[in-house]
Amino acid sequence: MFLDKQLGNGCTWINLDVEIIKNLEDLSEIYGLDKETIEYALDRNERAHMDYNRENGTVTFIYNVLDLEKDKEYYEAIPMTFIVEKQRMITISNHKNAYVIERMLTYLKSHEIISIYKFLFASLELISNAYYPIIEKMDKSKDEVNGLLRQRTTKKNLFALSDLETGMVYLTAAAKQNRILLEHIQGHALYRRLDEIEKEQFDAMIEAHQLVSMTDLISQVLQQLSGSYNNILNNNLNDNLTTLTIISVLLAVLAVITGFFGMNVPLPFMEDKHA
Repeated sequence: MFLDKQLGNGCTWINLDVEIIKNLEDLSEIYGLDKETIEYALDRNERAHMDYNRENGTVTFIYNVLDLEKDKEYYEAIPMTFIVEKQRMITISNHKNAYVIERMLTYLKSHEIISIYKFLFASLELISNAYYPIIEKMDKSKDEVNGLLRQRTTKKNLFALSDLETGMVYLTAAAKQNRILLEHIQGHALYRRLDEIEKEQFDAMIEAHQLVSMTDLISQVLQQLSGSYNNILNNNLNDNLTTLTIISVLLAVLAVITGFFGMNVPLPFMEDKHA
């Protein structure tokens, strides 16, 4: 969706939808966005980072947003672009992260007058908070799959465990990249230029660091479960091979005996009329 919203104190928030971005030159003329910035926004594989332009003071933030729509059997994260100037913030969104724009609008209903960086940090906090319900859902699914695997180790349950493990790897990587971005912001010169209200909003957002701990912990548990069931399957395979080996040895003895009697040699009682 396209938005052009006033934040008060002469500040403006503009949201552009990548689905309607067709001409890079028009964007450059109208909004002052260079081609490199647009490429950041269009690149689905762009990692979370911060890019500071010393010439005009523009700061570009790429932040990993949770994709609530599962294209595969697991959740993934996608990048979202925030471009901050002196009195203007431009966000570039798509249909997968449009829910973030809706939450930002809801936030503005109770904060009509707000600075650019306070709004930016509040938006990043909204994005981080969107992870928690999905993480809790995946943690619950982990326990359910583990219970099913304890009853019966089937392919279906093993695939479900694998999907959870894969999804958690993606979310852990996204959370760690976001944490690195936050640390970069805190160590940058622009952080020292923020006022107390903006710093307070940023400090509240730092609590998103616990997201890394949560995802990392669940990811390790999933890896442990996967390794445990892999060992169980290997032990079951070894037991089956042991049983088959014993059976084959017994059959080999019978084969030797029957093979001996099958040769053209004198046999006991062969002259007996009842033989």
